[in-house]
Amino acid sequence: MAKIDAATIEKLEILSKLTLSGEEKRKAAEELEKLLSYMEKVNEPDTDGVAPLLHSESEKNGFREDEAGNPNGREALLANAPVQKDGQIVVPKTV
Repeated sequence: MAKIDAATIEKLEILSKLTLSGEEKRKAAEELEKLLSYMEKVNEPDTDGVAPLLHSESEKNGFREDEAGNPNGREALLANAPVQKDGQIVVPKTV
């Protein structure tokens, strides 16, 4: 695990344009060490023999082909309309 020293905290303080007190620097160092130790968990899984994913386009498309059609049928759709006239749904007039 990487140890965060005072020089690293001072450099981060300058880069972030912050002014930290002694207690804030100590607390920031502790929190950064916890963060770095947590990030080391990324290296824990065994990835031997796993091929890297180079590009998502190499994956198979899971969608069906786009086909034109009317699967429900006009009569089935009009049967759900509360009011219909001449094969069309009647709606209130809007201005």
